[in-house]
Amino acid sequence: MKEVKAGRVEYKIDKTANMHVPVGKVSFDADKLSDNVKALIDAVLKSKPSSSKGAFVLTCTLTATMSPGIPLDLKAIQQTVSE
Repeated sequence: MKEVKAGRVEYKIDKTANMHVPVGKVSFDADKLSDNVKALIDAVLKSKPSSSKGAFVLTCTLTATMSPGIPLDLKAIQQTVSE
């Protein structure tokens, strides 16, 4: 995560514009996962081209392999990151 915090984030986007990014493992504690998710969302939002209009990220869901997804509140995360 040192590279992510330094500004380097690698992610893949599929045909339907879904972004798939690993942010941790099940063995990570909640604080570490939270920091990783915040750093990722901050990096993605900062990478928005100035020419694009409207919302860059519409929804965000956190999920583990073969488990149900948990919808995230992007506005709350953005406020936490900006503080």
